[in-house]
Amino acid sequence: MAFHVSLVGRTDLSGEIYRQIRQAILDRRLRPGERLPPTRELATTLRVSRSTVTVAYESLLAEGFATSHTGSGTFVSHHLETKRPASKTRRSTVRAIRVRGVWETIPLPIGFDRTARFDFRTGLPDTSLFPHRAWRRVVARALRSREMAAGVYENPAGNWDLRAAIARHIGISRSVSGSPDDVIVTNGTQQALDIVARVLLGPGDIVAMEDPGYRPLKELLKALGARVIGVPVDSEGLVVEALPAEARAVYVTPSHQFPLGVAMSLSRRRALLAWAERNNAVVVEDDYDSEFRFGGRPLEPLQTLDSTGRVVYVGTFSKTLLPALRLAFMVVPPSLREAAHKAKFVTDWHTATTAQSALAQFIDDGAFARHIRRVGRIYSERHAMLTAEIKRNFGDYLDLVPSSTGLHITACARGASVDHIDAIVSRAFDLGVAIDTMSRNRVDRKPPAGLVLGYGAIETARIAEGLRPAAQMLR
Repeated sequence: MAFHVSLVGRTDLSGEIYRQIRQAILDRRLRPGERLPPTRELATTLRVSRSTVTVAYESLLAEGFATSHTGSGTFVSHHLETKRPASKTRRSTVRAIRVRGVWETIPLPIGFDRTARFDFRTGLPDTSLFPHRAWRRVVARALRSREMAAGVYENPAGNWDLRAAIARHIGISRSVSGSPDDVIVTNGTQQALDIVARVLLGPGDIVAMEDPGYRPLKELLKALGARVIGVPVDSEGLVVEALPAEARAVYVTPSHQFPLGVAMSLSRRRALLAWAERNNAVVVEDDYDSEFRFGGRPLEPLQTLDSTGRVVYVGTFSKTLLPALRLAFMVVPPSLREAAHKAKFVTDWHTATTAQSALAQFIDDGAFARHIRRVGRIYSERHAMLTAEIKRNFGDYLDLVPSSTGLHITACARGASVDHIDAIVSRAFDLGVAIDTMSRNRVDRKPPAGLVLGYGAIETARIAEGLRPAAQMLR
């Protein structure tokens, strides 16, 4: 690779070349066995004589930092551990740059840094079920397409074919009304929520969200200077009567409330839309995993019931395909369309074009619908197995929250404190069992003690074995 050496303002050119290459070797920017540029090539690059570079290389060879092989070149030595001088800690004299205090209060996600033998964490699909062969085909076709050959910047709202495919898909599968013009492709749900916040909110504006709820949104809104108010959730979903009248926006997960798992009743949905109209507010509907339904009649999305253009509908492919793809979308009402396009543009211009083109073909070919049907059957088995095991082994300690949708279920602890449940989950993780807790989804008020168990990332046959350590600790 090209190696940077700066000689501007230097007089001892050979010595400077030697010192900068030596430091790069000590810092491991140049790794053992890596080939150094030929002396003639580096001399041409630095506009010095070849003998100047040769003298520097001879010093590196003499001190054992490099080795030379006739006819092959000069390489970083493989035997540096014994030759490497002890590093000296230098006290920095540079004053630290001051950042906004809010960033000191926001934690980075570390839950996925460690793997688990039995993974019951939420939000994870089974990556082994991803249709790699079919996906490779559509990616290859996308790379051969005329649009990709042009290699130009994309419309901030996204690839038109993908927007059209998404509009057709959610129109059929969820009765969501909207044209391709209303669809914006984003890098995951988090960016969709960020765009909504940028469009609607100013410093100090109030946003209401379910409590317990999706914690990363609270951190996002804090970073943008908004004020977040948690609103309680009961067996019918968000308690509309508890909404603050001054809220500019409300975030809800009505099809499968996160993390409780309840579905918002039809009367609550209508009440929420009426509230939004009275208070000139926007409702952000996050429909993150409703593709997987295992019983009961599906309720209409808020977006379908909305007749006044108050709902922003957000969906994602992270649960149905792979989180690593970072593909999601939002359906915005006409009044927000232009501003949302601009917000996407100033954020990152557009989402990666190859993946968008591939996904458009994947949907249009029917491969996405087939994939959903196939994995839906598997997740249905896991949902049934996990539910049965909790009732069988935890019936004296946990009360299941009824749920027939998505990739997780929730169980409230009977007669146990939040600290006790958190301690059990921590010990279980040390034994290779990863489980989420209700307490991790707190917004304002202290949530009830309980477990949130995902079944997307664990095989059906391993569910019973994975639950055993937690069951033993609860007894």
